[in-house]
Amino acid sequence: MRFQLLFFLGLFIFYGCSSDKTEEERPNILWIVVEDMSCHFGYNGEELVSTPNVDRLAAEGVVFTNAYVTAPVCSACRSAMIMGMYQTSIGAHHHRSSRGEMKIHLPEGIRTIPEYMQEAGYYTCNANHNLDGKGKEDYNFVYATDELYDGFDWTGREDGQPFFAQVQLRGGKLRNVPRWYEEVVEGLDPDILIDDKDVTLPPYYPDMEAFRHDWAVYLNAVQYTDVMVGRVMDRLEQDGLMDNTVVFFIKDHGISQARGKQFLYDEGAKIPFILWAPGKFRHEVKEDLITHIDMAATTLQLAGIEIPEYMDAIPLLGEDYIPREYIVTARDRCDETVDHIRSVRRDNYKYIRNYLPMRPYLQPCRYKDNKPWMPVLRDLDRQGKLNEIQQLVTAKTRPAEELYDLSADPFEINNLADNVQYKEVLSQLRSDLEGWIAETGDKGINPESEEMYDSDMAVYLGRKENQEIKDNIALMKKWAEEGK
Repeated sequence: MRFQLLFFLGLFIFYGCSSDKTEEERPNILWIVVEDMSCHFGYNGEELVSTPNVDRLAAEGVVFTNAYVTAPVCSACRSAMIMGMYQTSIGAHHHRSSRGEMKIHLPEGIRTIPEYMQEAGYYTCNANHNLDGKGKEDYNFVYATDELYDGFDWTGREDGQPFFAQVQLRGGKLRNVPRWYEEVVEGLDPDILIDDKDVTLPPYYPDMEAFRHDWAVYLNAVQYTDVMVGRVMDRLEQDGLMDNTVVFFIKDHGISQARGKQFLYDEGAKIPFILWAPGKFRHEVKEDLITHIDMAATTLQLAGIEIPEYMDAIPLLGEDYIPREYIVTARDRCDETVDHIRSVRRDNYKYIRNYLPMRPYLQPCRYKDNKPWMPVLRDLDRQGKLNEIQQLVTAKTRPAEELYDLSADPFEINNLADNVQYKEVLSQLRSDLEGWIAETGDKGINPESEEMYDSDMAVYLGRKENQEIKDNIALMKKWAEEGK
């Protein structure tokens, strides 16, 4: 324990919280952000995949085993990530909001991480998976500066200038686009391609070909993502940047499956989180509860930039680091589908509050309903062919509260909210959530205005005439009028 305290004290002294560092002292910082992927890597215990590059980062880096996104959908998650703030604190909590005529502006005095890095002399860049073009942003607000990024990779910086870079990898989205999945198959050794018959599905999904195939394709995308991580690391090595670059490896949320992306169960909200820089940090596995936004505060800390008091993120290094007692994840509107869910994890317990309990878990949503497995799931449900556990996914109403003991029930199947033996746990987690809502100014407590909703929906409808989206919008408004 003494060695650990001295080690982190050394880190704090070395990196400090001062902006007086010389160019040589300040590390380059790289975020590798992967889309639509949960924790299915070799180092996490997934036996079917071959992921040597990510496993190397984990073997040499600091691994946080209990990391969660603050929002289980890309735009809300990325909005929070680039601010170091909960998306609910800045009004960016609805997925793909601020896309229409009505815009969301950041509160006065609040700035993005790239702006802080630029001001400190960093070259900022955001690259796609090939490092040859602009990477995904997907922020739910209008930012003040004309351009957050100086380029798409670090080659444009001045000699000796440190860089802050992001590389966006397609991850689980590779399985959704046929031409992208062809790239996966062609890019992997045929001997490691995973067959449908080899996968083991979570118990809440039916053991049907549509689900087995999707899961096998997903795991192959995991393997190809590992190849892409290897290419990024090779590029750092070729450019002679390995010794002074700190790499973060995270996801923007979990797999896009029925109970994953958009939902607050671990399949949708829990992510890998690795901090890699062997010359600066020794390997360690930490079970602390952290959120993905903590990467933002830690980035400022590493760069010697004072962390603004308004930030919800906390730095993960230094003698002043105090682990969070609990973490919160929030889900609100996703595309045209209105929802309002919050979760709290403390110790090994997960509490979920469903604010719209009279709605089905799988509300109509064009994005998810067009997945190849969704019609199969809905059809099996209509025919009464789903077992009791699988019906949790298709239930027509929800409990107002859910409570799970993750140590005994990692798939979050056995709801303990009505179990009197867990009365004190439930009371504590309720209190945690209420305190967090008040402390962070959760803007999701009030429904989105109809004017803002219509503004964003006009963009969806304007892209392409789609009766399905029109019908879903009408249903959302009808349920709201009914108080459902």
